[in-house]
Amino acid sequence: MNAQTAAIARPARRLTTLISRDPAQIKAAQRLRYELFSEEYGSDLGTETPGLDADRFDQYCDHLLVTDARTGQLVATTRVLHQDSTRYLGGFYSEGEFDLANLWKHPGTFAELGRTCVHPEYRNGATISLLWARLAEYLVIAKVDYLIGCASISMADGGLKAWRIASHLQQSYLTEVSYRVFPRRELPHLTHTLQNDRPVDVPALIRAYMRLGARVCGEPCWDPEFRCADLLVMLEVGQLADRYSRHFMRQERQG
Repeated sequence: MNAQTAAIARPARRLTTLISRDPAQIKAAQRLRYELFSEEYGSDLGTETPGLDADRFDQYCDHLLVTDARTGQLVATTRVLHQDSTRYLGGFYSEGEFDLANLWKHPGTFAELGRTCVHPEYRNGATISLLWARLAEYLVIAKVDYLIGCASISMADGGLKAWRIASHLQQSYLTEVSYRVFPRRELPHLTHTLQNDRPVDVPALIRAYMRLGARVCGEPCWDPEFRCADLLVMLEVGQLADRYSRHFMRQERQG
């Protein structure tokens, strides 16, 4: 069988989604997160348990898991922390990186998205669309008004890529002033980044945020533990474009 025939004969992937707080499933998500984040950011993540990316927020989050039903492999995950659960934690994860005081002036219910990752072999439109479809359903059911989260960019090159992406997003997707947040640890400025005319390669997950209608809430924060730059992004759930919400709500949970 030649390579072309083998590719044609390969069984189609069938992806399933699940939202869980089961400790065993959370541990599987933590293992996938460690595998992908440690490789992407070149960091041990400051983990206390070898091979697991775990923190105190995990047990209070709802974990969205995407699995390849044909192999049983966990291929993508993210977690959602509802505002109601922050009373056990003293706040959202992102409050350790940003001053969010301006956000709390707006009425409505907040939730935080975090630790989103997709296995490299599954980083395609089908997987990411399925992830957001399940997330959209969750947000509607949970009656969330605003979704916030840290969008991370690797600093492996010293910050050039991070500043170019941050500058590009701030030009095109910046929130109104009343939603601005402020980094507690500012990312060192690289003034020459704006003089680079090469196309800006925005990571696929951040592009997906922007397509959903998300906006950047200000300047990036430097996260030395993950060796990355974080942008606080916000999605007003009620303002999802009709074409996206209709697509998400009717999409079958398989790819």
